[in-house]
Amino acid sequence: DMRPSKTTLAAVEEKQMRIAMPAAALSALASVFALAGASLAADLVIAEPNWPSGRATAHIVSAAIEREFGLDVETRELGTLTAFAGLDSGEVDIHPEVWRPNLDDLIKRYAVDRGSVTVSLFGVPAWQGLCATPDAAAAGLRDVKDLSDPQKTAMLDTDGDGQGEMWVGAATWSSTGIEKVRANSYGYAKNLTLVEAEEDVGMAAVDAAVATARPMVFACYAPHHVFKLHDIVRLSEPDYDRTKWNIVSPAVDPLWISKSSAPVAWNIAHFHIAYATALATKRPEVAAFLEKIDFTPAEITAMTYALQVDRVEPEALAAQWIGAHEQRVKGWAKP
Repeated sequence: DMRPSKTTLAAVEEKQMRIAMPAAALSALASVFALAGASLAADLVIAEPNWPSGRATAHIVSAAIEREFGLDVETRELGTLTAFAGLDSGEVDIHPEVWRPNLDDLIKRYAVDRGSVTVSLFGVPAWQGLCATPDAAAAGLRDVKDLSDPQKTAMLDTDGDGQGEMWVGAATWSSTGIEKVRANSYGYAKNLTLVEAEEDVGMAAVDAAVATARPMVFACYAPHHVFKLHDIVRLSEPDYDRTKWNIVSPAVDPLWISKSSAPVAWNIAHFHIAYATALATKRPEVAAFLEKIDFTPAEITAMTYALQVDRVEPEALAAQWIGAHEQRVKGWAKP
């Protein structure tokens, strides 16, 4: 086990603040050079997201296309914004996991307005919200209104300053900004420090909290392996209300977080495969294949468990999954 012996959100936050600027700059440069240096040998390029289910589906789709159509497919780690720009320009062919409603702004820009991206009709059912470890739930943190009680959230303090911390997602995720909006709208941003960190770091903090019986509350989504690994409790919230969910587009206003409001639960979510519209002409058989892919929530959970808990490499997971679902994959590939 290579995890640090002490994992606290306070330590994570301090480290993230120290490295955020150079890391962001390096990440941006890496994405630019990744697109500029596209392998001429690859027939197709699939974007690989930086969350477990996205990594799993990217490699499964890649391996399945190679097997069924004899094409050379490159799987490339790309942020969502870079991936959509690549789909638009022709540098990227497929994004394996586009979340809605999170990415509706990008979908409008590229799929509706420009027509350069196509979003597959099938979507895997999903949900997003806030979760508590068993000890946090047992101590009284079971509803979102509990997070506005400083006496209750003090138990989430990991650095001794009397104010609790909550992991809200990776800095590059669209959902992370929306979770900040929700924290402001509900009011708990006043007494909780909202920590941004990569998912591996956030989930390591959850593992450590459960192992040491320390209460923790965090942003969560499903399907996800954490619900198979731990007895996690989803916090109750007021139902989604379209009239109260007012998220300003980040593309329109850089101050969108402070100008948005969402004092309700997330709407029902789905995630879809997206691909360059040109693929329907360039490789129509592949576009038709992508439209038939129908992963289930249970399958996604099993994939992420294999990656994150069993530590199966993505390439090996893809080979195992395709081997176990050979006829189904062949059915997707049929004209």
